[in-house]
Amino acid sequence: MKRVLLLSALLFAFAVTVPQAVLAEQQPEMIAEKMAIKLTRGVANTFTSIVELPKQTVLTVRDMGAVGYVVGPLKGVGMTLYRGFIGMAETVFFLVPQPGYYDPMIDPAYVWEGWEPKRDTTQAVPEEK
Repeated sequence: MKRVLLLSALLFAFAVTVPQAVLAEQQPEMIAEKMAIKLTRGVANTFTSIVELPKQTVLTVRDMGAVGYVVGPLKGVGMTLYRGFIGMAETVFFLVPQPGYYDPMIDPAYVWEGWEPKRDTTQAVPEEK
C-alpha cells in the first residue's frame, strides 16, 4: 500500500511540475519588439485612415460597377472612422497584449494593404491534355 501511495505521489508531482518546466518564456526583447510594432501600427492607422475613403471607392466600383460611386464613399467614411478609432486604440493600449498576442485589431493591418482584386474561386480550372 505504501508503495502504491508513494508511486501515486511521485506521478502527481511529475504531472504538476513538468508542464511548468516545459513552458517557454518569451524573451523580453521579443515582447518589446511586438509592443513597438503595435504602437507604430496604431500611429500609422490613425494618421492614414483618411486613405480609406478613396480605397473603398475604388474597391467598391471594381466590385459593383457604377453603383460603387455612391456606395464606395459611404463605405469609405465608415472605414475611415473605424480605422482611425482602431489606430487610436492600438496607440493607447500598445502595452496590452490583446487581441491574441499583439496581433492587429483590423484586417488588413494597414490601409495600403488589401488593394488586390478578389480572386474568383468558383470558376473551374481547365485541365491540360
